[in-house]
Amino acid sequence: MVHSFKMHKKIAIVTGASSGLGVEFAKQIDKKKILDEIWLVARREQNLKEVARQLKKSKGIILKTDLTKKQDIQKLIKKLEKEKPNLRLLVNNAGFGKKGYFQKILLKTQQEMIELNVKALVTLTYEGIKYMTKGSEIIQVASTAGFAPLPGFNVYSATKAFVLNFANALNEELKSKGIHTIAVCPGPVKTEFTKRSEGKSIIPKEATAKKVVAKALKDLKKKRWTSIYSFRIKILAMIMKLLPRKWIVEMSNIKNKGL
Repeated sequence: MVHSFKMHKKIAIVTGASSGLGVEFAKQIDKKKILDEIWLVARREQNLKEVARQLKKSKGIILKTDLTKKQDIQKLIKKLEKEKPNLRLLVNNAGFGKKGYFQKILLKTQQEMIELNVKALVTLTYEGIKYMTKGSEIIQVASTAGFAPLPGFNVYSATKAFVLNFANALNEELKSKGIHTIAVCPGPVKTEFTKRSEGKSIIPKEATAKKVVAKALKDLKKKRWTSIYSFRIKILAMIMKLLPRKWIVEMSNIKNKGL
């Protein structure tokens, strides 16, 4: 059920706001939206303080949170319950991936991927909708990895496939309430994510976080279902839809031999 919070303070929530796309989302939302507060959610408090200082129009609220921990998520939910804000925009950006074959990656690491990329995202979406009104928006950060099963990036690509399908279906479900949901599917982007995925940068030259976020917010304004940066990635996504899944898996696996 969506309640009326029109007279309450207007906020945005950005997860993974301490680096990469999250920082850019916070900064660009601050410029484009009329909000009282932007809740900055991530583990690294010092980084969040720096992001908050860069906001010009909205007050940055620092919420040191580990979204893989249920007790931290509950604290965020309790804050929503207590303050009952008018949530204008939810950006579920937090996530990580680990490259390597399934049985060579620690089970704990793979479970954390699912906790963060899927479970935390679903929980915050479910709870956040309670504080949304007509015109509110949701950005679910998926990935082009979600368009196909990827050996060597197995669990990560599976989590992002979930996010993509979840976002698109949710958009249809919330249409009658006037709430729009978009799935952002960036290809390789120069962020800390690429370093975390395998311990070093895997992107020699690609899109910047600034450009990807600008495109995402532009597509959100146009009420698009999915935002894909760059023509090359769009063509790749189309090819993945047309080719047999068996071919895609086998071709993806060729370059991962030896992982």
